[in-house]
Amino acid sequence: MAQKYERDATATRARILEAAAAEFASFGIAGARVDRIAENAGANKAMIYRYFGSKDELFDAVFSTHVVAFVDAVQFEVADLPAYAGRLFDSYQDLPRTLRLTHWYQLERPDGPPLQAIVDSNDRKLHAIADAQAAGILTSRYSPTELLVLVRGIAMSWNNLTPELDLQSSEPRQKRRALVVDAVRRLMLEPVEGGWSPARTAASFPMPDLI
Repeated sequence: MAQKYERDATATRARILEAAAAEFASFGIAGARVDRIAENAGANKAMIYRYFGSKDELFDAVFSTHVVAFVDAVQFEVADLPAYAGRLFDSYQDLPRTLRLTHWYQLERPDGPPLQAIVDSNDRKLHAIADAQAAGILTSRYSPTELLVLVRGIAMSWNNLTPELDLQSSEPRQKRRALVVDAVRRLMLEPVEGGWSPARTAASFPMPDLI
């Protein structure tokens, strides 16, 4: 009986998290309604509050579950950040709901306490970048934080277009992806007399076909 209850509770939590993810992605934290989440999850409001405590805590659970899983699911190769950016681009294109959750988080939680799961995920990548810079694999023109911010910003740039600019952008997805990869590849270049030179292993990054 106890095992059946645990299975039912786990399934109910999963349904609540899925319904809440859709609700928060569409309406943000302030605009989300717990009764609508409960209805779509086939649960009730009391159950949501018992499992998660409050609407804010429910959002934290959704954000941690979806965004950390999203970020960690994209293979991070510190020696090939252009390829990583390409995979990020694909994920943003294929899973726009996760990006919308991130935007709501930035808008409504600018000064909130950091979520430890997100901090840990970022720390692993920042330490890997710092080690690669120390080994001469990556450019040292940027700090690890600056480099990670630039790579992610470029990867999500096509998802952040205003509707008006998007109407004027006729590039197919394949070309947009190639532009992202090429832009990050250029970040890896080091200034030298008379031009630019790749870092020690960056020569393995091929120039993508932009046609």
